[in-house]
Amino acid sequence: MPTNPIPTELLERLADRAQTEGISESVLLQRWLDAAAPTASLYVSAPVNALVEGLYREDTTIADILSQGDFGLGTFNDLDGEMVVLDGEVYQLRSDGRAYAVTSDTRTPFACVTHFRPWSEEIIDTPLDYPGLQGLFDRLIPSHNMVYAIRLDGLFDYVRTRSVPRQDAYRPLVEVAREQPEYEFENVEGSMAGFWTPEFMQSVAVPGYHLHFVDAARQHGGHLLEARPRQIHIRLQHLPRVDLGLPMTLDYLTANLTRDTRDDLNEAEH
Repeated sequence: MPTNPIPTELLERLADRAQTEGISESVLLQRWLDAAAPTASLYVSAPVNALVEGLYREDTTIADILSQGDFGLGTFNDLDGEMVVLDGEVYQLRSDGRAYAVTSDTRTPFACVTHFRPWSEEIIDTPLDYPGLQGLFDRLIPSHNMVYAIRLDGLFDYVRTRSVPRQDAYRPLVEVAREQPEYEFENVEGSMAGFWTPEFMQSVAVPGYHLHFVDAARQHGGHLLEARPRQIHIRLQHLPRVDLGLPMTLDYLTANLTRDTRDDLNEAEH
């Protein structure tokens, strides 16, 4: 019988990655094992297709969200702004482009969070356009069939964001997104929080790269539409588990969520 059950290809990728990061293979392997522990999971407070169909009010509080993680993103009841969660702090980025503090009893219809414990770090000091940044993500992510938390901190030549205005319930998300105000920032320092989610999870969370931005002063930001980084610190965490909340509200329990919302979600979020 073979003495080493680990596939040769995986060992080669481990060696290459360890050399790139300047650490030993054993340290990198332990980091991966720690990230794959049962606590490394993505918590989704409600299926995103409920949000797409206009269910904008749920009973989940910010206190509930923070009990599940200290890093992530989402929105607020009535779509009243974009949510960024960084280091256990929650920021509400409203349609005026400004960031506001929230109380623990503030409610959300959709949020994704995790306890952020990165297993990979990269310092990038070369300017990139947005396709270049996405290509960099693609090279850093070992498999697109898994979920990853992604955090960026640093300097950006340009950032473009949006944040939808407060809405009445039941208006489809794709219609709301067509009227979203956009904001541009130049030569800005800030942070981005978000996730890579596989396409097959499109009814649970936003597939692909989904990031929210807040500046270093925690005063402005929104849902990321475009970014051109100049010097950034990228951290990634592999999330091998997904915990999904199913709301107990009357709207959710009686909603018809069988429609394929893939195209609407792609237009609204990307």
